[in-house]
Amino acid sequence: MDFTKAGIARKLQLEELECLRIEAYENARIHKEKTMTFHDHHICKKDFQEGDEVLLYNSRLRFLPGKLRSRWDGPFKVKEVKPYGVVELFHPQSGATFKVNGHRIKKYHSYKSPKELEVFLLEDAPRGGES
Repeated sequence: MDFTKAGIARKLQLEELECLRIEAYENARIHKEKTMTFHDHHICKKDFQEGDEVLLYNSRLRFLPGKLRSRWDGPFKVKEVKPYGVVELFHPQSGATFKVNGHRIKKYHSYKSPKELEVFLLEDAPRGGES
């Protein structure tokens, strides 16, 4: 066995292994960028304005029974939006104000029923032989 040929073969194997490692690293970087872009694209921007109605996430509800109970309390009104994601809320019934993290609230979309409602009474039409 020739040691020089074995040495050259070993160096080629190491070179091939290094190329595979670099390719795997590049593929992982591309996958991470695509995943991050997809994630960032589907994030809803939470821009709250003064006077908006919001719901507050109740994190303590998980210890209480009733799995069908909603984890969102409210609606509350936004009194002031402060820096670093802090939002000051106002409870209309009690008049209390308190500060929460902006990640714990979401916009409240109230249902507005139509003011006018048309009613059509349907009558059976007379049949072919009956009058």
